[in-house]
Amino acid sequence: MVENTLNVGSISEGFVLDHIQAGRSMDIYRHLKLDKLDCCVAIIKNARSSKMGRKDIIKIECPIDFIDLDILGFIDHNITINIIKDQKIVDKKALKLPKEITNVIRCKNPRCITSIEQELDHIFVLTDPEKEIYRCKYCEEKYDER
Repeated sequence: MVENTLNVGSISEGFVLDHIQAGRSMDIYRHLKLDKLDCCVAIIKNARSSKMGRKDIIKIECPIDFIDLDILGFIDHNITINIIKDQKIVDKKALKLPKEITNVIRCKNPRCITSIEQELDHIFVLTDPEKEIYRCKYCEEKYDER
C-alpha cells in the first residue's frame, strides 16, 4: 500500500494560518484578498489533524501587516497564526471576535439605509459575544450566515 504524503516547503518569512475549519480556506483567501498580494500563498485543504479531524492551512510568504486580523477573527476566531522568521516560528497570535466589522458582510434588510445609500459602509457590531451574534449598526438586523 502506498501512503499519500504531501510536502509543502517551509517559508523563510511570513505566517501560517493554522486550525482553519476544513473547507473554509477559500473563503479566507477571498476575504483577505490574497490574490492581490505579490507573494507565495499555499493552501492545504483537508489536512489530517489529531485535534480537529480535518483542517485547512494557509501559508503566506509576506509580512503579516498586509492582513486584516479582524476579518480572520470574524470568519473563525479559533484560527492560530504562526509568525515565521528565518524558517522558525517566532510568535503565535490568537484571534478574537472583533467588536465591529466593516464591509465584510452585507445587510440583507431591504429597508436598511445601506440598501438605499450604495456608498455607505456595511458595519456590523458584535452584540452578543457568547452566541457570536452580529447586528447591523444602522437597522439592527441580525447577521445570519445562511
